[in-house]
Amino acid sequence: MPAAFTVDGETTELGIGDALCIRRGQVHQFVNHGSVSSCFLSVATPGVFGPGYFLEIREVLMAAAGGPADLGALMGVMQRHGLTPAAPVPAR
Repeated sequence: MPAAFTVDGETTELGIGDALCIRRGQVHQFVNHGSVSSCFLSVATPGVFGPGYFLEIREVLMAAAGGPADLGALMGVMQRHGLTPAAPVPAR
């Protein structure tokens, strides 16, 4: 199963070359349903995230050492940078 974004409760599965627009204020989540690593390019405009946000997120992900990231720590980073975390969407 491919990677998927859930935006405002609607899930869209994405493959190589697919694109999706997530507007400011829309609740969204990314999930990789596959067994191999997945990546995506995200462009935020206007630029509302500074380098500090990404450096802090990186620290949380690196601390997970390849396992699941600490959701509390991720939410803390988001809140410190002006984002409003939403509850995760349950796995299907």
